[in-house]
Amino acid sequence: MQSITSMRLAALFGTVLLGACGGSDDPAPAPPPPPAPEETRPQDARTSFAPADPTATTFAAMAASPSDTVDMSTTSRWARVLGGAAYRVEVPANWNGKLVMYAHGYAGIGNALGVNNPSIRRYLIQNGYAWAASSYSKNYYDVRAGVEDTNALALAFNDIATANSRPLAAPSKIYITGHSMGGHITAAAIDGEAATTANHKVAYAGAVPMCGVVGDTELFDVFSGMQVTAQALAGVPKYPTTGWADISALVTSTLFSTFPGSPGVPIATTATGDKYKSVVKNLTGGERPMFDLGLAYGGSFPSSYGAFGGDGTINGILTKNVIDTNRFTYVIDGDVAGSAALNAAALKLTADPDANRLRRDGLRWIPKANGDIKIPVVSIHTLGDLFVPFVMEQVYQQRVAAKGNSGWLVQRAIRGISHCDFTVAEQATAFDDMIKWERDGVKPTGDDVVTAATVAAPTYGCTYTQNTTGMDDSATTKALRPLAVANSAACP
Repeated sequence: MQSITSMRLAALFGTVLLGACGGSDDPAPAPPPPPAPEETRPQDARTSFAPADPTATTFAAMAASPSDTVDMSTTSRWARVLGGAAYRVEVPANWNGKLVMYAHGYAGIGNALGVNNPSIRRYLIQNGYAWAASSYSKNYYDVRAGVEDTNALALAFNDIATANSRPLAAPSKIYITGHSMGGHITAAAIDGEAATTANHKVAYAGAVPMCGVVGDTELFDVFSGMQVTAQALAGVPKYPTTGWADISALVTSTLFSTFPGSPGVPIATTATGDKYKSVVKNLTGGERPMFDLGLAYGGSFPSSYGAFGGDGTINGILTKNVIDTNRFTYVIDGDVAGSAALNAAALKLTADPDANRLRRDGLRWIPKANGDIKIPVVSIHTLGDLFVPFVMEQVYQQRVAAKGNSGWLVQRAIRGISHCDFTVAEQATAFDDMIKWERDGVKPTGDDVVTAATVAAPTYGCTYTQNTTGMDDSATTKALRPLAVANSAACP
């Protein structure tokens, strides 16, 4: 006879099986509620952006050069609109199967969306690379739009080619490069965080950020550090930073006898301004060649000075203040007491910890360059740049090192005196060296960007500077590079 205990176990086992088969009368648990919608910001309400030339279907071929080995007029050139962003794509007749994405820099706050050709366009076509560039679907400092629209264009490359009667195989490798804000886009697009959170994901094989905001939001901290020290030295340390327009004339006249300067007329500082100049130097990368020329002649310092007075939302890209200056210690060279007084007087700005948090709907509003990289990266920066100063390279180096990824990063200092003041040769060499590294596995050489004595050496930056300008160099480089050479220690 079956025992009472065994009958109870059988009954219990049957109940469990019945429940597992859905035989229970208990109601199914309610599904979890959907995540709360993300808050909106001023940038989300700006909907009047439009391509500057919405009907474009192509663009001009590059002018021929005596050094060309490939006929530049034989490329396929397509231009249209994708996801609200204008784009350009160029594919050489002898395409090598590889695609280069180009990310342009900050385009201001207007509504017209423009596309820029890469500065190394001739190098790319002559070497068989296809390239593509997006206008992005929004202006302002919208790096999130820049990453997403650049990635979306890379993913659409084959559909675009097919639609234009030139079906192509999928690219064997995709690389990315960009200037200034485009350097930020480049560094963010290759970061591990983008691989996890971007809506459009691209596995890039290598990258070359140039004059890039590779320290992401720390650039705006530097701008604010420049502002609060300017105010303190001018005797208005506690005036709200958002009220800069009220005091800018007073501060400027206290610090400068000539500002902002003009062609042939350098910016000149007063005695108080000499102290400020020292503070700016140490805040933007420390003692280094080209800094004095960059401030006096380069033209990029007035751009950073013109960024003063923000509320920390970066013109509505965020909804809260992201700026923090608490970590800065300001230094006036040779003046310990003056430095202490300045640090005591200068306003301390504190960021809202949620200002640039991770989002639930994609990338952060200002995507991060955390240094989480696993591909070859060659980054170049001019020493005299004071709009996106050299300190960005130092921040990036430290982040990459903290992640244990220094083996994937090469950085090079260029002896230019303004923002993105590179010769095309310097840019093409950096890209070519990245390609050889990615292809052959041999890491190229670079500069130490963090050892103060190394950076301060009179010949620092000589190794990768190529001063000879050519037909493809920008007007700024053609004008300023001879000035840099004539007014600085000659490289050996």
